[in-house]
Amino acid sequence: MARRRDPNKPFLDIHGDRGAFSIPRRKWRELLFVGALVPDGEAYVRDPSRPLPVFRVPDLFPVGARFRVREEGEHVHIERIDSSSPEK
Repeated sequence: MARRRDPNKPFLDIHGDRGAFSIPRRKWRELLFVGALVPDGEAYVRDPSRPLPVFRVPDLFPVGARFRVREEGEHVHIERIDSSSPEK
């Protein structure tokens, strides 16, 4: 049986693990709007001075980590980038 998604609770709609996951586009836009994630070259980084909205899975966006983002339909795929490897 498929899980029913609640459009009013986008923080529950997370697929994947801490290394690579997807979130609803609506939640991604919220992260950008509040300034919790900011562009850093072709990646995004966490701004620790800004509030991070609630997520069911803790530590999705640790301070100091870099993230590669790919928007696809109504979801945004986010992959943590190893700081020792070059970006694609």
